[in-house]
Amino acid sequence: MKKAVLVSSVPPMMPKIADNPGGLPIEVFDGIRKRSQANRSQLYLDIASGPFYGYNCPGATPSQGLIQSFRAQGMQAGHKNTYDSIAAFSATDFRADLKKFDVPTLVIHGDDDQIVPIDLSGKASAALIRNAELIVYPGAPHGITDTHKDRLNQDLLDFVRK
Repeated sequence: MKKAVLVSSVPPMMPKIADNPGGLPIEVFDGIRKRSQANRSQLYLDIASGPFYGYNCPGATPSQGLIQSFRAQGMQAGHKNTYDSIAAFSATDFRADLKKFDVPTLVIHGDDDQIVPIDLSGKASAALIRNAELIVYPGAPHGITDTHKDRLNQDLLDFVRK
């Protein structure tokens, strides 16, 4: 049986436009592009040290290994590719695509995702996909594939076994 899973994903639409008033201002994405051009290595360190893993939250214990791994992965990708990906995730409208999903779909998202806010993405995607199942990880950041990997793996196994 075919199934789909969206984990901390950007759909349905990130930018704030007339018919997506809850989106993020384009200035947010322009700032990421500017920082990428100026010093993308530092950008990757800053994102990983703060909002990606929630290390900027009170009581968080940053993992230098995860931070350095995130930076290393970013630096292995081509600069133009990563720069162009900012435009892709900040401008692509997936709303019509999500409405066409015709397979069981699981949407997993952290409710403290500072990179891709849950209301804008996870909850909105689950609302557009017919019969989607939404699992919210309380207090979880965008990087749940690292910070919540055991729970995520179990949720994925449970979903594919249904």
